[in-house]
Amino acid sequence: MVTGASSGIGRATALLLLEHEYRVIGLARDFSKFECDAGGFTAVSVDLSELDKLPARLEQISADHGPVDAVVCCAGSGHFGSLEEFSYRQIGRLIDLNLTGQIYVVRAVLPAMKRRGSGDIVLMGSEAARSGGKRGAVYSAAKFGLRGLAQSLRQECASSGVRIGIINPGMVKTEFFDALDFAPGEEEYNYILPGDVARAVREMLESRPGTVIDEINLSPQKKVIRFTPAKDD
Repeated sequence: MVTGASSGIGRATALLLLEHEYRVIGLARDFSKFECDAGGFTAVSVDLSELDKLPARLEQISADHGPVDAVVCCAGSGHFGSLEEFSYRQIGRLIDLNLTGQIYVVRAVLPAMKRRGSGDIVLMGSEAARSGGKRGAVYSAAKFGLRGLAQSLRQECASSGVRIGIINPGMVKTEFFDALDFAPGEEEYNYILPGDVARAVREMLESRPGTVIDEINLSPQKKVIRFTPAKDD
């Protein structure tokens, strides 16, 4: 299962896994820009920020598609600014999608993985999960929370056969920046590509049984931030 599978890191991950003959259940709000006809791919429309509906929706997905061997949580969005620039609704939505929705997904699949004695959960963190920055308080709070989740679950699941890992990419060249007023620099060493992250996911999933890759940090060789005209939300 790959969340956020319709774009960016999630799409690159789904495509790479399909290329290597995985069966992939892709979760996303909207698949209109990603029409994948691969035989092993199943697209499921779901909004991870709709927390009141999410548990029942995840239960139905599990019932429809059977046991899930691995979950890669790529869904997320970014919104940046000083804390007082955020409405309370914006704070809630950002935390719901980037943190609470991910916890719900893991909660839904973890019991069955523990009963089987195997499974992989890969969370998508961020460089913002390792160091908070100016104008990123809410986003960093969510990503720090996700990293804490990974570290705690790693210990909780150590004897159950379920492996927990987190990947913390720096600036990845994706649609993530389309609605923001900044982006990575334009030289190829100023950004990470989605495929770079997808390969790290595969490395985690295919590591030797009994070995856990707890955390992978990916960074552009040279970090450059390019400021762009402000865009409407």
